[in-house]
Amino acid sequence: MTRMTINGEPLAFDLDPETPLLHALRDAANLTGPKHGCDDGSCHACTVLVDGQAVRSCSLSIARAEGAQIVTVEGLPPDHPLFAAWIAVQPTMCGFCDPGFLCALAGLLQVNVAPSDAELAAIPNRCPCGAGPRIAEAARVAAGAIRSTSNDVEPETTNGFSLGSDGIGDTEGVVTSSP
Repeated sequence: MTRMTINGEPLAFDLDPETPLLHALRDAANLTGPKHGCDDGSCHACTVLVDGQAVRSCSLSIARAEGAQIVTVEGLPPDHPLFAAWIAVQPTMCGFCDPGFLCALAGLLQVNVAPSDAELAAIPNRCPCGAGPRIAEAARVAAGAIRSTSNDVEPETTNGFSLGSDGIGDTEGVVTSSP
């Protein structure tokens, strides 16, 4: 049994330990937020937070996620500023990429409440409908809302944003911040 906490609930999977987290989430845990959008890990539609870091769930085995805290789009707080920003800006057309973007941006905004345009552009998630600029605008709106409610939070800058091939333990694949 592979055990982890998903959206605050302890879960155990009786699956092959090499099963991708994406398939465990969608097929065994019935969490359909993370999307299977490609077969090579390039679309990032499956992005979830693993111990607070944005990771492609298609490239992370459940064995490597053992004991981790996993948050899918379903587990983000309903009052997260990203949701209000998504409603206000209405950045996407079809919405397929939304869950991956929301998790990636939530991970970024955890460590940086004032991301630069370059940092937002560096997020590897892609919208095939071409909504990237509107998604960046929604991220800026959410960041502004976070800053306005957190007067004691100093904006940080990040060393970049990338998602790794297999997640945990890799420096690639996580949102990083500089002291």
